[in-house]
Amino acid sequence: MDGDVAVGVKRGSDELNMYGSSPNSMTANGSDSKKQRLDESPPSRVLHIRKLPNEVSETEVIALGLPFGKVTNILMLKGKNQAFLELGTEEAAITMVNYYTAVTPQVRNTPVFIQYSNHKELKTDSALNQRAQAVLQAVTAVQDGSSPSSDPGVLDLAPPPSPVLRIIIDNMFYPVTLDVLQQIFSKFGTVMKIITFTKNNQFQALLQFSEPVNAQQAKLSLDGQNIYNSCCTLRIDFSKLVNLNVKYNNDKSRDYTRPDLPTGDGESTNKDHSLLGTPSGALASYSSGGGYSSSLSLSQSGGAISPLSAAAAAAAAAGRVALSGSGVSGVLLASNLNEEMVTPQSLFTLFGVYGDVQRVKILYNKKDSALIQLSDGNQAQLAMSHLNGQKVFGKVMRVTLSKHQTVALPREGLDDQLLTKDFSGSPLHRFKKPGSKNFQNIFPPSATLHLSNIRDGVGEDDLRLLFSNSGGTVKAFKFFQDRKMSLIQMSSVEEAIQALMDLHNYDMGGNHHLKVSFSKSTI
Repeated sequence: MDGDVAVGVKRGSDELNMYGSSPNSMTANGSDSKKQRLDESPPSRVLHIRKLPNEVSETEVIALGLPFGKVTNILMLKGKNQAFLELGTEEAAITMVNYYTAVTPQVRNTPVFIQYSNHKELKTDSALNQRAQAVLQAVTAVQDGSSPSSDPGVLDLAPPPSPVLRIIIDNMFYPVTLDVLQQIFSKFGTVMKIITFTKNNQFQALLQFSEPVNAQQAKLSLDGQNIYNSCCTLRIDFSKLVNLNVKYNNDKSRDYTRPDLPTGDGESTNKDHSLLGTPSGALASYSSGGGYSSSLSLSQSGGAISPLSAAAAAAAAAGRVALSGSGVSGVLLASNLNEEMVTPQSLFTLFGVYGDVQRVKILYNKKDSALIQLSDGNQAQLAMSHLNGQKVFGKVMRVTLSKHQTVALPREGLDDQLLTKDFSGSPLHRFKKPGSKNFQNIFPPSATLHLSNIRDGVGEDDLRLLFSNSGGTVKAFKFFQDRKMSLIQMSSVEEAIQALMDLHNYDMGGNHHLKVSFSKSTI
């Protein structure tokens, strides 16, 4: 286990702010009466989680943090229904809090409350809590791709036997499609193939990852979770198969590595599999508490995949699910901007990572604020959850949902400062093509960027120089095998954001425009 990971009981735990009453803490839930102003709370990589259900396990608490990065420590306060979770970096913690500001985190279908802790790290006595230590060691090993040596009585984490999972859906009150499974499971790695079938009157699926360790992490995180509120429970085991043979690409089976396969039976592969058209709320209704009750709550009462793949599924669903009848606008208000540096074009590029930006207006009387209109409320929520609290041009940007339904264009000749721009016809929209692979490649801002459409003959030194000129420091670089794609790591998330805004769609000559996006990988 990594030397920097320690788990157990906090020494002098009575010093901890158990009830979040300090003005320096911040709740990540719009419905909590103790919500503090975001700009009053110093971020910390230690998060305080309250109102956990009785008998909650360490695994379930760790699972809340898994989609956002490495979990390095955990402290359970079971008598108080609370826990402290330490993430590997402050950026990961900020992303997690931002995400759960818009999407209510749930454990066992119970809303929980997440806020920054006053503590910058957890100092724990590992000898006093060996179970938590074993659980975290096992999860750490899964995240690192190694095989853990924990007590098998704590967690079933022997080396993963297969990249193929067998998935059974219990209590299937709503249909679950192949695309829904792909969206949920792709958070944990590359999904190669899926076959769905009915056996013993139960919907089942076989799903193959590119690596066994991805299957293990998905099983650890998702087994027993509900896809929709109080129903469609995932039961996950390893399959005895190690490779799936898919003959047709249709709504029953899919080989994502072979888009050329026939559909069979005359079925179209382009059917609308957007997340459940049948229940009345095609996405979570916008709650009066100031946020979405859940990212994928397809029943009206709220509460979706809990807690894990909400981020993944929201990302994958962006732009594919209409917010039917919910009345949520796709307009965001970004504030605390650097008015000397920000332009409509830079905001279009940054927010365009998470949705198709239609219009941008920098406010005439308040030039550190701007309205950004995306295609729909779902994309707006996604952009807000990932970008609120990120540092842009040296200032921490705030992103909230605007009361405006649209961004109005100025009358011709009146916008002499070019503060408003219409991007509705832009060829740079990433999500206008249904089923685009861009839906599966939506990640939080990170120091590592993914570059694609690199022109032949452009080498590592050329790209390092290009990205250094954007004002940052290149820490690492790696070409993919075909040299048309690469990863480049900047020294901070802020530098990576700056580089993306400057260099996405950069003209490399020969009709090659560089494509830049955030990566979940590190070099």
